[in-house]
Amino acid sequence: MGIPNDDVVLIQLPNKPSEPTVVTVNCPDKPGLGCDLCRTIFEFGLSITRADFSTDGRWCYIVFWLVPNVSNFDWESLKNRLFSLCPSCLIPFYYFNQHGGYGNGNGNGNSTRSSPVYLLKLCCLDRKGLLHDVTKIFSELEFTIQRVKVMTTPDGRVVDLFFITDGMELLHTKKRRDDTTEHLNAALGKYCINCELQLAGPEYESLKVLPSLPPTVAEELFTYELADKEPSSKEMKATVTVDNQLSPAHTLLQIKCVDQKGLFYDILRTSKDCDFQIAYGRFSSSEKGYRNMDLFIRQADGKKIADPKHQAALCSRLKEEMLHPFRLLIVNRGPDTELLVANPVELSGKGRPRVFYDVTLALKQLGICIFGAEIGRHSSLDRQWEVYRFLLDDSHEFPLASSRARSKIVDRVRSILMGW
Repeated sequence: MGIPNDDVVLIQLPNKPSEPTVVTVNCPDKPGLGCDLCRTIFEFGLSITRADFSTDGRWCYIVFWLVPNVSNFDWESLKNRLFSLCPSCLIPFYYFNQHGGYGNGNGNGNSTRSSPVYLLKLCCLDRKGLLHDVTKIFSELEFTIQRVKVMTTPDGRVVDLFFITDGMELLHTKKRRDDTTEHLNAALGKYCINCELQLAGPEYESLKVLPSLPPTVAEELFTYELADKEPSSKEMKATVTVDNQLSPAHTLLQIKCVDQKGLFYDILRTSKDCDFQIAYGRFSSSEKGYRNMDLFIRQADGKKIADPKHQAALCSRLKEEMLHPFRLLIVNRGPDTELLVANPVELSGKGRPRVFYDVTLALKQLGICIFGAEIGRHSSLDRQWEVYRFLLDDSHEFPLASSRARSKIVDRVRSILMGW
């Protein structure tokens, strides 16, 4: 037994196309729930225009105002996915958090099984934008790419190994597997030579760790000081203000930052990883390109954040994660040119949604061919990073030896990733 789906996740469609859809989640609380919900909303390509949430540590109530990126969005699939993240009312949640705190914790207190990983082998004739087109199909099918190995042969063929998980948890059925291969064959048409789908074997583990980055490249990619970075024309120096006077039991964080894709997710994943408890929060609509957010928080021990050093460290971490959630770099890899994109991995082990989708979209828009790609993990500065490596084809429009061409590529990729 449990709470019915319709009582936990309620979706109210708008009366006018210009209005957002209102999604309400009303369920028992658990550590990291807010981050997990935002992550799933992010995976579906939705924009959060507003959000309100509150909890007493046992029960939470969350309202999202969402805007889809397509006109025929499947709200029922989103509802099912959000419902799957919500705990059953039969679980004794006071064991999770005696003091109360929405969106906190690293998630280890909640026993959830990991989704099985499947290997999809795809052999195609090469063409511009092929990798993004396949990634777009995966997004429509609710697949998440965990690892990838893309290789181009001298005769113009592409061999892709995609290690994927299924958001619908149905790939164990023959119908879902057959539907997937039929969908790919239909979408790719004459370019598709062969498509195979099966459970991943030992080869998946071998691809988790990337070939080591040269020390100089790793240092340039990961060594980062917030104070040394000047904001670009699209950025501002995000402000985080700490107030311990307004509430007798909570520290108030007042956050202001430029509006960008995944901002709410970045804030909540930081709260989850830093293990502070959010009792109430409000994520306001964009005003003149900026977002404001108020968070009433406590430490894991239920106390206010009173230590000035702790306050400063938290503010600095939030600013870094909001303004620079990615590291981008173009380097030489032997005779080839490689685009590197890195983002922090949550303590729960999850990477950021839609990075591969957005990077391949940016390169497709620029008309740049990708003849090799990999996704793996890299540990640096006491953190784990997900690193995307793309080998790029030189062209007349983008001579990759040119610093101007490289800067234009990095700027376009960053703009797509940030939603600018």
